[in-house]
Amino acid sequence: MAEHLEIIEGSKAEKYAALLPQIQSVIEDESDTIANMANVAAMLHETFHFWWTGFYRVADGAEQQLVLGPFQGPLACTRIRKGRGVCGTAWAEDKTQVVPDVDQFPGHIACSSASRSEIVVPLHDSEGHVVAVLDIDSAELNTFDDVDRLWLERIAALL
Repeated sequence: MAEHLEIIEGSKAEKYAALLPQIQSVIEDESDTIANMANVAAMLHETFHFWWTGFYRVADGAEQQLVLGPFQGPLACTRIRKGRGVCGTAWAEDKTQVVPDVDQFPGHIACSSASRSEIVVPLHDSEGHVVAVLDIDSAELNTFDDVDRLWLERIAALL
């Protein structure tokens, strides 16, 4: 797999444009969702050096919760209720959440006090139901914008 990874330099958009086909190459022949999430989290984390990069999966069963999935970074919250925090809101609203300052987001869940900005992108199954979210935190304010939203939504669609 190492042959698929390369150092990516340039602007944020250029990095995403170079990373997208690498991600596609790594996950296209793998049917296991958890393995693909693990590699995507690692590739995003390594390319952009975010504070935390990972996935929360919609739990089966009666309780409406997201459960921690593959991630890169420090310790994380294990379960998040639907509609709670940035991840739960992205799931409930089925909409990407771009948060320039997490302290200004009502109900933000502070898994780490070092997290300052965040983006959360819903992932869908073939029927359009949210099955997981891609959650990325930065230790800096105002890290994420429409460039991140656009490219991360494209990456989420691959999964």
